[in-house]
Amino acid sequence: MKQIMQRILSSIADWWSIRRRPAFRLAAAIGSAAALSVGVAGCGSGGQTGANSDTIVVAGKNFTEQDIMAQILAQLIEHDTKLHVQLKTWLDSNVVWNAMKSGNVDVYVEYTGTGLVNILKQPPMTDPNAVYQKVKDEFEQQYHITWLDPIGFNNTYAMAMTQEEANKLGIRTISDLAKHANQLTLGTEQDFLVREDTLKALQRVYGIQFKNVQTMDIGLKYQALTSGKVDVIDAFSTDGRIPQLHLTLLQDDKHVFPPYYACPIIRDDVLKAHPELKTVLNKLAGKINDEEMQKLNMEVDIEHKKPADVAHEWLQQNGLI
Repeated sequence: MKQIMQRILSSIADWWSIRRRPAFRLAAAIGSAAALSVGVAGCGSGGQTGANSDTIVVAGKNFTEQDIMAQILAQLIEHDTKLHVQLKTWLDSNVVWNAMKSGNVDVYVEYTGTGLVNILKQPPMTDPNAVYQKVKDEFEQQYHITWLDPIGFNNTYAMAMTQEEANKLGIRTISDLAKHANQLTLGTEQDFLVREDTLKALQRVYGIQFKNVQTMDIGLKYQALTSGKVDVIDAFSTDGRIPQLHLTLLQDDKHVFPPYYACPIIRDDVLKAHPELKTVLNKLAGKINDEEMQKLNMEVDIEHKKPADVAHEWLQQNGLI
């Protein structure tokens, strides 16, 4: 139990260093760490999870997209194998990663940019293939964890405008935006202003200078954009509000924003015990693009469908179950 509590405290202490989305509060980290400790204690007292068991622990981080992907992984595994799945969802990113390293989580969906910058502590890179190969090689060498094939979508930063405003100004790319930026107001949260790979990178590469910048809570940006209080916002490229509000994402034509391609990652000892999982989970390779993930997120966040139902419907529609 002493080791369990040390792991919980470590997860909370390291929380800020691994999150790339600072809007989540410390309470979420405490709650998710405590929730995971129950599973850790159970495994330590005769639980039936682990590399040599017939139960696979699938985890997800604490946002909608991760909940959907955890459900997709779990349902696909249970459909295609004789294995059982235990789900641990809505966990803080740091908690999931520590549980993966300690053997209390077997598989979850991670992002290439998160693996490179937050976990490996490497500087950002913009070549998607180079980033994938880097995390694949280093995770295998350092952690004995395998990155499976990319699912397809890239949940990275993007600049968003209303379709009406983008069409009126003829803006399709961030280079186009730079030509008009001195007449436009950017709405964003504080984090986007101070990170080296966001607004500062746009200024270095595109020479972009906005007429005005308004800082606001992440949840208020979309309302400010659609009401005309700001002209452009930063967004995450798979956000479900993009199709719901008919927004245009501008092409990052000079490739400033780091790639965050989603991939299942799995511990090598689990893969050795259950080699069929590689074939099963790689059925997802290339199956979900950014627009498709936006739609799935919208179904949960806007239409209030259950993530399990959204995952099941998607798997059926794509002939996977």
